[in-house]
Amino acid sequence: MLGWALLFSACGGRGKASLPLSGGDTLALRYAENLTLVDYEDYSMAILRNPWDTLKTLHTYILVSRDKALPTDLPEGTVVRVPLSKSLVYSSVHCGLLADLGVDDAIGGVCDLRYINLPFVQEACEQGTVTDCGSGMNPDIERIIELHPDAILLSPFQNSNGYGRIGKLDIPIVECADYLETSALGRAEWMRFYGRLFGVATRADSLFAEVEEHYRQLKFKASLSSVSLSVFGDLKYGSVWYVPGGRSPMGQLYADACGRYVFAGQQTSGSVPMSFESVLDQARDADVWLIKYNNDRDLTYSSLQADYAGYAEFEAFRQRNIYGCNTMRVNFYEETPFHPDYLLSDLIQILHPELGGLGGLRYFCKLKEE
Repeated sequence: MLGWALLFSACGGRGKASLPLSGGDTLALRYAENLTLVDYEDYSMAILRNPWDTLKTLHTYILVSRDKALPTDLPEGTVVRVPLSKSLVYSSVHCGLLADLGVDDAIGGVCDLRYINLPFVQEACEQGTVTDCGSGMNPDIERIIELHPDAILLSPFQNSNGYGRIGKLDIPIVECADYLETSALGRAEWMRFYGRLFGVATRADSLFAEVEEHYRQLKFKASLSSVSLSVFGDLKYGSVWYVPGGRSPMGQLYADACGRYVFAGQQTSGSVPMSFESVLDQARDADVWLIKYNNDRDLTYSSLQADYAGYAEFEAFRQRNIYGCNTMRVNFYEETPFHPDYLLSDLIQILHPELGGLGGLRYFCKLKEE
């Protein structure tokens, strides 16, 4: 199919979208709204739409095989020689995906090691085969220079004002904007881009097809249930409770699990900061409460109430219908972004316990008293 690609007016592949360029084959992406992939004879192009200003482009990448000479007529963008073989990866999410794709040996360094709950990464850093490059907010530039990665994978943020010293190292920076997609499958579909970066496009396409099919089967199974439970999630941090909007990936997951999400009316794809009183007012009578936390001790009803007495006012607390996910013990953040079907399965089992046949909970479990 004859496709299109975009040229960019700014250096480094960032800036406003310009005139279309024809002659390539555009991959049919079904869910990702901020990603376009186009294959040409001598290279591939990945176009990242700016999620904060959708009339502009966040970045464009020109993927050229390292086995070929660099074409002379490339469009503007950041040239990345592929497959990548020694990259600096900032997040556990993408480390986990690379392991799924069978290219975890291409992880040359990581940032924020203490937040990466993956034994193979921890062990590799201890053995010195993977470099610990320090904090993602203030990385160790000397270690990065010594590592000399072929690319740096990190998550972009609005108004970040660039990437400081690492942006001046003449190393391609891959902006992993998958987390800004508005649907769970939209984010997961970005694995097709990462597969092309690491030379495993066929494996990535196949894995996404499996995730998509499993997700659709689970969604259909949920639709067969006559049970309709209301649900909300998380805890307050300080004086603020961040509530996922109804159009966020989490809001969509609740909907696809056929749960009545208390805050579905918040028509945003991000999170809404609310006071405890506002959350209590709207979620007081909700049937199910799901809590993610990170602690070396499992959350209980006693510890939850000790943390904040107001939590006991929720009906889900009184009815002992709270489920906890201790992200220190399970790979929730490492797996669910690219395996939303795993999370959907948990939600369906919690919200429709009568359905059965889904093999047990992967991330959540009912809170205990003590």
